[in-house]
Amino acid sequence: MKNQTTTNTGTGTRFAPSPSGDLHVGGARTALFCWAFARGRQGRFVLRIEDTDRKRSSGAAALGFLEDLDWLGMSWDEGPELDGSTRGEHGPYFQSQRLELYQKHLADLLDRDLAYHAFDTAEELDDKRRAARAAKQPYRYDRAGLEVPRDERIARAEAGEPHVVRFRTPDRPVVITDAVLGEATLPEGEVDDFVIRKADGYPTYHFAVVVDDALMECTHVLRAQEHFNNTAKHLLLQEALGFPHPVYGHLSLIMNPDGSKMSKRDKDKAVRAAVKQAGIEAPPEGSIAPEVFNAWIADKKAQLENTDLVRLAEALDVELPEINVKDFRRSGYLPEVLCNFLALNGWSPGNDLEKFDNAFLAEHFDLSRVQKTPARFDRDKLRAFNLDAIQSMTPREFRDKVHAHGEQFHPEFLNRLSDEQFDMLAEASRERSKTLDELYQGNRWLVVEDGDLSWPISKGVRKAMLKGEPRGLDLLEQLLPTLAGLEAFTAVALEGTITAWADEHCEGNLGKIAQPLRIAATGGTVSPPVFDTLAMLGRESFVARANGCIRALHEHAATMNT
Repeated sequence: MKNQTTTNTGTGTRFAPSPSGDLHVGGARTALFCWAFARGRQGRFVLRIEDTDRKRSSGAAALGFLEDLDWLGMSWDEGPELDGSTRGEHGPYFQSQRLELYQKHLADLLDRDLAYHAFDTAEELDDKRRAARAAKQPYRYDRAGLEVPRDERIARAEAGEPHVVRFRTPDRPVVITDAVLGEATLPEGEVDDFVIRKADGYPTYHFAVVVDDALMECTHVLRAQEHFNNTAKHLLLQEALGFPHPVYGHLSLIMNPDGSKMSKRDKDKAVRAAVKQAGIEAPPEGSIAPEVFNAWIADKKAQLENTDLVRLAEALDVELPEINVKDFRRSGYLPEVLCNFLALNGWSPGNDLEKFDNAFLAEHFDLSRVQKTPARFDRDKLRAFNLDAIQSMTPREFRDKVHAHGEQFHPEFLNRLSDEQFDMLAEASRERSKTLDELYQGNRWLVVEDGDLSWPISKGVRKAMLKGEPRGLDLLEQLLPTLAGLEAFTAVALEGTITAWADEHCEGNLGKIAQPLRIAATGGTVSPPVFDTLAMLGRESFVARANGCIRALHEHAATMNT
């Protein structure tokens, strides 16, 4: 049995995530390809939420998917909206709200004896699986359910006895024709009588997806390669239900550069490695609950909730790998850059072209150029793409985007700085920012309480403050009263005052005092231009920090001399 050309007149694709967590970039790429394929053919792009796994499904996750797709610039023609409304003629678009539709088609299969109730217990099935493993044979359901007469099966089911419903798989090979991977044949007996309705009354993925794809008029199904073998089950169900076969295209996985699967577990692994390296047996104070930490440590297969994972990573100063769309958004990547990069992870426009926008992708995307082999996710290349995009912005564009990023993720900076000070920080950071987040990560000194700032004695600090004659520490002490009395603590006024002071006290060598000022203000040797740095900090904070720096370095020098 081969895929047939659908009889629907328009192209229809769908993205159908299960709301059991944040949107993985692999899922985002699938959505992007489905969106582009539909848009390039003036077709429909449907968003459907597959929430029949009630234990794992989350309404918050479903809303997160909508927000992520909207941020990436993928509008959908049918499906749930961010405001709680619904758009489209083929709803409901949550599978948990479509049970009556599934039951109608399930009853049809039962009436025609193409499906049957099965009363095997979990223990019975486990015993049979163990026996198959012991015999080194693949497990196939043995149709024990069919040994019960049909009338008895129906009566027991109507009486409420726990059961599942299995599809009666035809005894013949199944031919899968895939627009990406080509043709494959599953031999007779490879597909057993699989479950189509679970004991809890909800349909399985296989049954619900077949019914929904048909009723929502999806002509093309693009999904991950891990679903390839499932396609045989779906083709058989479509034939039994009288549905047309959509065109299938299965997409390769996205891998880490080392060839490992790019998984949500990567973040958990990174934090576990940091805990092991630090040799800690309790969570840092203020991070996560001790009982949560202990349970996580005790079970190597357990994964922390994302919120706890982020808190623990921050406490341990661990940089988590970006895996989900939200991770990349928080890290300050531009949505158009992420879409461009994801498209290249599995598809090529040809002619060595790498930089393009979503409109270009929609116009040129075709399944013939989708790659069969796994893609390697090169974060260095993504950062280079993002740097290029940022450097192509006007100063105003960068300022507005980085400000919007701060409103969402770093409000403490915006509360600390006036509009003028923020503009100064944005302009000082624009040319060297690879992401929108670097401005904030590289200038944490701005939001540290004055009394909490420290001055680690690095090689650069030692050279600038404690070496030479006169020492930078001594120059800082001499200049501080002048700056403390400066009426206008602006970048222009500071530049004039400090430059004139350096001409008199440092033989015109501004660098002799500039670095000590930077260290006093920030605790380190890197910041925006020193006059901007001091102006953003303000007179009161700078004077407090400079006095703290002087005390700390004098104490250090005294310790070294004893």
